[in-house]
Amino acid sequence: MGIENAETKVGEDAAEGLQKSAEADERKTEASMGRDLAKGADRFEERSKSSDGKSAGAKQEESDN
Repeated sequence: MGIENAETKVGEDAAEGLQKSAEADERKTEASMGRDLAKGADRFEERSKSSDGKSAGAKQEESDN
C-alpha cells in the first residue's frame, strides 16, 4: 500500500516512514557496492537471479512443465 492509499493518518505515517527507510537503505547499499542498483524490470531480473542463478523466465518455464 502506498502513502496515497492509506486509509488513516497512522497508516499514512507508517507508509511514509517505511518509504524513507527503504530509500535510506538503498542509498547505503548503493554506496557500499559502488554502483547504483538496477531499477524496474532490470531490478526484478537481478533479484530473481541472485536467489538461485536462474532468470524469472527460466523459473516460469520450469513451473509450466
